[in-house]
Amino acid sequence: MESRVDKALANHAKGYNCSQSVACAYADLVGMDERTMFKLMEGFGLGMGGTYGTCGALTGAMAIVGMRLSGGNLDGPLTKAETYKVAERIIDEFRQMNHSCVCRDLKGIETDSPFKSCDEYIADASAILERTIFAT
Repeated sequence: MESRVDKALANHAKGYNCSQSVACAYADLVGMDERTMFKLMEGFGLGMGGTYGTCGALTGAMAIVGMRLSGGNLDGPLTKAETYKVAERIIDEFRQMNHSCVCRDLKGIETDSPFKSCDEYIADASAILERTIFAT
């Protein structure tokens, strides 16, 4: 698979929030059209609804993890454990790289000293996602 990191960054440059930027870059790879993914992820911007909670780049990546790994069996959701394991691996790697998974910390809201830019978090989340679930 060709890297989609640049597509995620281009999405952000177009005004997509961080969650939309990541999730929309991979939507076609998990059988979802970009417009539907865009609409689905809109409320996850600014750390989920503007609360500066979980980083939007990570929530976008988690949407792709679920779409890629869930079996979709409504009568017996048997794929949760594996999906959670992969999600945790992505989150742990992101946290190791950036010292947090919380938007308010990453953006330096309380310290007025961001660790990195949102574009860098989008690139990190996208690259980790690619290595973890799209590696061939």
